Amino acid sequence: MSDSYARFLGHSGAALAALLCCWASDASAADQPDNVYSTYGVHNPPADSPCANPDCAYVREPGQPTDPQYPAYWSSNWNMYRVFNGYVQNPPPYDGAPPPALKPGRDYEISKGATYYDSTWRGPAGEGAMMEHYDKRCLPIFPISNHYTCSFISLGDTAFFVTYEKDRPKGMPPVCLFSPSNHPPRTDFISHLPYSSGDSERLGNRVQGYSFWVAADTGKPIQVGVSPDRTKDRAIMFGYAFMSKATPDRVDKSAKPYRHAQSFYFSGYPLPPANAPMVSQNYTNFAMVRPDPKTTWDLVSKLDPKTLPQCQLFNPPAEMVGLAATPRAPTWGDIKHR
Repeated sequence: MSDSYARFLGHSGAALAALLCCWASDASAADQPDNVYSTYGVHNPPADSPCANPDCAYVREPGQPTDPQYPAYWSSNWNMYRVFNGYVQNPPPYDGAPPPALKPGRDYEISKGATYYDSTWRGPAGEGAMMEHYDKRCLPIFPISNHYTCSFISLGDTAFFVTYEKDRPKGMPPVCLFSPSNHPPRTDFISHLPYSSGDSERLGNRVQGYSFWVAADTGKPIQVGVSPDRTKDRAIMFGYAFMSKATPDRVDKSAKPYRHAQSFYFSGYPLPPANAPMVSQNYTNFAMVRPDPKTTWDLVSKLDPKTLPQCQLFNPPAEMVGLAATPRAPTWGDIKHR
């Protein structure tokens, strides 16, 4: 665990709860469908998404590789590349950093974070626990600046969004309810993404790439594979890559070799202030390390979701958008339910 991350974990669940005194939510259950997002079977039931297939699953064709799976639990740091120039000619997946034709600072920004995953977790809200922690640069899929530290924590079906005192944006609560139906990916989640031979071949088939573009107005999948780029068509992309070769775990030497997760690549919010048309999170030390609840889930495990304010990340108040805002681009929050 990085020192910077450890510093941000100085908040206990009780302290966060105390900070929420002025942010009690008056949202009713009738408001909840607005924060149940289309995730195409990855984070919630197929009925919540306009998938290509009724069960949001893809049958692999002859000649395509078998599906890799997550280990039951794991931890990993990663580098996040927010690519704002040259992404059309240099699409992901990336072998570490973007290709040499793209330069840091000029074409992309690098930030860091970590993911903690445990499919064996069980609680009142369901099964599975996951925390994605973004250090100094939050997930750039919202129409606001991402220059702050944040964490997404899913416990069963309940997903929380956490910000930190050091750099919390004005008007944003310490914790809000991101979604009442957004569980961690299951270990076999990749079955919900189409295999892309183009994505895989981009890295010499050292990886198995899976991705699709969806039309923001209908939510329907319109293309398999990252290339050609569809950002100008107002489409949204979601992709994931695993290593093609099974290798031993870095920590658990007794575990059977498996195909490690390589990267998570996706469309961010393409316009200012986020300016993130293409994003890739590349894992750096993926390993079967069971997360410590004290530094992950316990940040929110004692909170009652019914008392939390609803997050306004996809439709933020004017004070969060700022003067640099341009005409709005579509977001994942705009995709309509089936």
